[in-house]
Amino acid sequence: MDVRRRLTLLAVTIAATPLILGGCTADRKPGAAGGAAGPAVTVTPAEGTKEVPVSAEVGTSVSGGKVTGVKLTDDKGKQVAGEPREDGSSWVPSTPLEKGRTYTAEVTASGDKGRTTVRRTTFVTAAKSTKQAITSTLYFTGDQTYGTAMPVTVAFEPGIPKEARADVQRRLFVKTDPPQPGAWSWLEDGTQVYYRAPDFWKPGTKISVRAGLEGLPIGKQYVGDDDRRAASKIGRQVALDIDNATKQISVFQDGKLLRKIPVSLGKESTPSSSGKMVIMEKFQQTTFDTRGAPDGGYVVDVEDAQRLTWGGEFIHAAPWSEGDQGNTNVSHGCANVSNTAADWLMGITQVGDLVTVKGTETQLQAGNGWTAWNTGWDEFVKGSALPVPPGLKPAPVMNPPHPGAVAGGSSPAPAPSSSGG
Repeated sequence: MDVRRRLTLLAVTIAATPLILGGCTADRKPGAAGGAAGPAVTVTPAEGTKEVPVSAEVGTSVSGGKVTGVKLTDDKGKQVAGEPREDGSSWVPSTPLEKGRTYTAEVTASGDKGRTTVRRTTFVTAAKSTKQAITSTLYFTGDQTYGTAMPVTVAFEPGIPKEARADVQRRLFVKTDPPQPGAWSWLEDGTQVYYRAPDFWKPGTKISVRAGLEGLPIGKQYVGDDDRRAASKIGRQVALDIDNATKQISVFQDGKLLRKIPVSLGKESTPSSSGKMVIMEKFQQTTFDTRGAPDGGYVVDVEDAQRLTWGGEFIHAAPWSEGDQGNTNVSHGCANVSNTAADWLMGITQVGDLVTVKGTETQLQAGNGWTAWNTGWDEFVKGSALPVPPGLKPAPVMNPPHPGAVAGGSSPAPAPSSSGG
């Protein structure tokens, strides 16, 4: 099934390093009482730097001590909120800096012997950028309840070139409560990047995301378009297994089989994709219009539709195929179920629930939907533009349960097609 590209759907985030623009300046030298020197501190941007991107961070490097305070104020004396990176490499403003403004950063460091050093630097942000802004979309909206397989997805138009992906990835921040660290992984063409943990999210986990890309230099031609953030939580564990051999959907909740549902998948000329995907959207009613698709030519209203791919594969009510459900594939790639079953599923599932399809004639393409779970962890982390902690691994399982049963453990995007069947 063809995959089209567009940036829409839900709205998400990112981890980073300091903007290094030059040297530093000192207002006060280390105390010298008793001959002991304070810690050596380097701060960026350098004193007097102009045209600083609004995505700038206050870079801090300390020898012989540690940073104990950072204060950033604008030219009206207003203090800017922010927080340090976990590795202490920089201090990150909570929102983008304002354009064409003067800022003063004051960094205080305490030495091993109690001495302190204070460094100050004043810089000016750029009034505007002459570079084209790359369009980004965060597919993670606030105040939602997602399934345990929900990846954080950021999509880009055009795709991010390989040499710029590390800089972008550093500006994508994800926090989880309770902590459940994960990693980012890029599609080969740079149009989407996914964040997930080695294992499914634990039910009840709170996730906050920030994609702090506004004004970020991206390669030689582009800058980031916006600073987006969202916070939501993870709900109950639900997973669907769709088996072409039996023509049945097995619905699991917390590892227990709730129900089996007869299904009709894509016929031989328009097969359904096999692979691990997640529910992306849910519609009580929608219209499939395939008149612009190579294998299309029909318009049909459907009820209780749940999107699985950008290319137009859905689970949906199909009363016209109820006689075939459970024994024959007759759809244009969708998973057809009865009206009653489709309505029941809408009440059970959440966006972000895992859906595994097996035994069909074609495999799920990377990026055709939110395909973060369609590879194992070792393969997934190969797509990161930054080093991944070696200890970040899936939790060992003595007796592996159903793949979606237990949650736990530590581009443009393809255009959402209106096709279905």
